[in-house]
Amino acid sequence: MPVTYDPSMIARVSTIHIYPIKSCAPWTRDEAVVEPRGLAGDRRWMIADAQGRFLTARQHPRLTLVRAEPNGEALVLNAPGSLSLTLRPPASGPRIEATVWKNVVQARTADAAADDWISRFLGLPARFVHMDAECVRPVSPDYGRPGDEVSFADGYPLLLISQAALDQLNAKLARAVPMLRFRPSLVVTGTLPHAEDGWKHIRVGAVEFDVVKPCTRCVFTTVDFERGEFDPSGEPLRTLTTYRRTPKGVTFGQNLIPRGTGVVRVGDAVEILAAA
Repeated sequence: MPVTYDPSMIARVSTIHIYPIKSCAPWTRDEAVVEPRGLAGDRRWMIADAQGRFLTARQHPRLTLVRAEPNGEALVLNAPGSLSLTLRPPASGPRIEATVWKNVVQARTADAAADDWISRFLGLPARFVHMDAECVRPVSPDYGRPGDEVSFADGYPLLLISQAALDQLNAKLARAVPMLRFRPSLVVTGTLPHAEDGWKHIRVGAVEFDVVKPCTRCVFTTVDFERGEFDPSGEPLRTLTTYRRTPKGVTFGQNLIPRGTGVVRVGDAVEILAAA
């Protein structure tokens, strides 16, 4: 795939998304605090099975219907057919071994009422686990530096996608899909399609990021998050395989690792400090 990087174009942040609970609905903001493990409040909660292994919308698409609205340090959860629930981060109590992909971390557990709420919604034994400051998950050493960490996100602190990449994809589809099928942290405008593939180091506002790895896409992109069901057409993954396939899989968007902390805002310019 050719890199479409045009240094004369000015990229800007158009949307910022935080996902308070892994695989659940997003919280869209005008600004967000960047921390070493990602945007503040992003995927610090995860849903796990009885053995502590992570559950995602790849297997349980109804998770995308769970909406979390921050209320101080707590989250107010709502889901179809369920009463509202306030999920509070545990200040103390037991930790369990929680597994997300190949990583095992010592996460804190929620109370029994919260676990009952999510178990009833999914129709199987499940529990909430929380990543506090002492719960550390390293980034893969293949792409990160010693000390780099990540939340319960799949592998990297942030994901950036150009709006032009989605526009190009939607021009190929019979029915357009929204950007949220791809779960970005930052969406940028003012670029050519997939311009981010040609970036190596960027500054957004006052925060610098390494652009470390293309995001490999999976069946999650076929979940219609407004219905909590898989799209029977298999789109957009089916079409992406026709022009975004690489030896490592179908890619769409780029993973970022912060090289500082600060605030990013909608409208911030994206400065390309180094090209790939």
